[in-house]
Amino acid sequence: MLVAPDESDVAEVRVRRRGRTTLLIATAAVLGLVAGTCAGFLVQADREPTALPPLSQPVLAQAKGEGPEPLSAAQDRKVKTDGDLRKLLLKRPKGAKDAESGVDTWLNMADYADRLLRSDEMFDDLAGDEFRRAVATGWDVGSTYTVQIRLVQYRQEENLAAQQRTGDWNVDDTTSWSIPGTGDGMAYVSMKPDIEPGYLPLYRAEAHAWRGDIAMEIWVYDSRPIPKSKIMDLAERQMERL
Repeated sequence: MLVAPDESDVAEVRVRRRGRTTLLIATAAVLGLVAGTCAGFLVQADREPTALPPLSQPVLAQAKGEGPEPLSAAQDRKVKTDGDLRKLLLKRPKGAKDAESGVDTWLNMADYADRLLRSDEMFDDLAGDEFRRAVATGWDVGSTYTVQIRLVQYRQEENLAAQQRTGDWNVDDTTSWSIPGTGDGMAYVSMKPDIEPGYLPLYRAEAHAWRGDIAMEIWVYDSRPIPKSKIMDLAERQMERL
C-alpha cells in the first residue's frame, strides 16, 4: 500500500536538492576561473617578452653661452648686509662737523642700549630680539642742528625683530608721514619744542624703517622747527643704501 509523503518531507527534499545544485554551480564557476587563469599563463608563456622602454631620456641640446652672470656685490643685498655696515651709512655732507657721538662707529649691545631710554630694560629686550650688531654716525651743522643715524642688525632666527622694533616707537605730539618705498616706515616731526630753563628750545624729527634684518633709526635736532622735507630726504636716501 502506497502512502503519500508528508509535506514536510517534500520540503526537506526540495531544500536539499536546491542546495546541492547551488554548490555544483559554484564549484564549476571556481574551476572555470582557475582553468581560465592557467590558460592565460600558458598563452603568455608562449609569447615573446615585451621590451621595456629605455630608462635614459634623450639628451636635450643645451643653450649656447656660459649662463647668467653672478650678482655683483652691489646687487647682492646679502653681500652688502653681511659686510661692513658702516659703508651703508649716509656720508657727512660738505660743511658739516663730526658729531660728538662719533662717526661711522660700531656699537655692541651694551653701547646701543646706553643710547636708549631705560637702558637696563632695553638691554634685556635686545637680547631677546637676537641683537647682532649696530653702527652709528652723525654730524652737526652750525651750533644747533644735529643728525644722528643708526643701523641695527638682528639675527632673526626666531622672529622678524627688525620689523617689530620699527613698529615699537611711540612718538607723541608729532605729525607723521609714511616713508615711500618702505612699507610701514614712518617719519615724525614734533610740533612743540622741548623747553628747559637756560637752554634754547629743542625741536626734533625722527624716522624709523626696516629692510630685511636691519632697522634704520634717524634723529634730527634743531632750535627751530624741522621741515618734513628734511627728515624725509634723510630717510629716503638712507633706505636707498640698504
